[in-house]
Amino acid sequence: MADSYDLIVIGAGPGGYVAAIRAAQLGLKTAIVEREHMAGICSNWGCIPTKALLRSAEIYSHMGHAKDYGLTAEKFGFDIDAIVKRSRAIAGQMNNGVQFLMKKNKVDIIWGEAALTSANEIKVVKTTKKPMEPQWPAPKNTLGEGTYKAKNIIIATGARPRVLPGIEPDGDKIWTYFEAMKPAAMPKSLAIMGSGAIGIEFASFYRSLGAEVTVIELLPQILPVEDAEVAAHVRKRMEKRGIKFMTDAKVSKVEKTKDGIIASVEFKDGKTTSVAADKLISAVGVQCNTENLGLEKVGVKIDRGAIVIDGYGRTNVPGVWAIGDVAGPPMLAHKAEHEAVVTVETIAGLKTHGLDKSKVPGCTYCEPQVASVGLTEAKAKEAGRDIKVGRFPFIGNGKAIALGEPDGLVKTIFDAKTGELLGAHMVGAEVTELIQGFVISMNLETTEEELIHTIFPHPTLSETMKESVLDAYGRALNI
Repeated sequence: MADSYDLIVIGAGPGGYVAAIRAAQLGLKTAIVEREHMAGICSNWGCIPTKALLRSAEIYSHMGHAKDYGLTAEKFGFDIDAIVKRSRAIAGQMNNGVQFLMKKNKVDIIWGEAALTSANEIKVVKTTKKPMEPQWPAPKNTLGEGTYKAKNIIIATGARPRVLPGIEPDGDKIWTYFEAMKPAAMPKSLAIMGSGAIGIEFASFYRSLGAEVTVIELLPQILPVEDAEVAAHVRKRMEKRGIKFMTDAKVSKVEKTKDGIIASVEFKDGKTTSVAADKLISAVGVQCNTENLGLEKVGVKIDRGAIVIDGYGRTNVPGVWAIGDVAGPPMLAHKAEHEAVVTVETIAGLKTHGLDKSKVPGCTYCEPQVASVGLTEAKAKEAGRDIKVGRFPFIGNGKAIALGEPDGLVKTIFDAKTGELLGAHMVGAEVTELIQGFVISMNLETTEEELIHTIFPHPTLSETMKESVLDAYGRALNI
């Protein structure tokens, strides 16, 4: 007889493992199925190890400006193998941490690849997927192949790098983010297709370590989802660092040579050029992992590659739920985690609030950092909103000057009639740690009045946030 659960979660990434923990907290008998990485792509090959790489690059960059701080740093350098080793060790720590959390919360781990045989049953088999190396050992005391039943099943299988026909990654000269995280040797030059968060972060990392970097973007703006003013600021700063950008351009062909690649580039206006580099990173987005899950057999609706859900994780099939990247954009770990809690609490019969995608923040950890939430200025105008826009530059902030980080901007967008905060957009030092203040404000439906009457500590970078609000209403004090 098949083992039976209240909930089975397929996929142990940030959405999946959080769903399992919350379910266990609510007293549901829970199991989680994973075929490769406990903690998922995010902690093993994405969010966390890339931040470790970027931190190494940031410190190396600061060492190059030691004299600006009255310090001396001579004959400093870097060891790319040691940088990668540190990043992989941190990924391993995250992997072990999630295994501990499963044990702590008495969640059964089923090791293998799952497919739905009905809305309340899965079959688990040994995976045939080739693992990314280095691969961590499978957790101890796991369940294995077999049939398992559950009252509810959550699909949390994530996504993988999107591949363009004719420019398929080969693990050698054409990379995805997997290979870019563990280079065997430091490339002298890189071409990067795509200027979203992944492409821009790798451009920043490799440029900080001295590589020549060219970024090729199909759209007219880099960081296409960000506010145009912020994106322009990032481009200017990165060009000053020596990064080259080609926008309104696409890679039409990649020729592999003895020493690297030659990318043929076509511009929107019909002009063409080529870029020679040691390596090409393909960072043109991701696609959902919906294959081989038995979704078609059960009748789960899929649209544009993603499982269709409502704001509570429900699919069109009762008992089958989906969260995270596999359920579509925004494809962010924190969105998956929030969806996990909402979905599990809905399953448990608690009163919940559906996910509001307009209040999901986005962060890019390049140099300079970028963070945002809500509507851009252009989107607010497209929506017909009468708006007030505030801006405050980091050069007007004492803490930013003291840190040696005077280049940055905070931009806020308000509804002119109601004072509703519609969007906030930031670029500069540590803005990824500041954006949550605006996210909380939007969730609490805070108006400009409450923000203006809030005391921000001095000296902090957070003061730029209040000054931006003041500027929207003609009251900025320090500029």
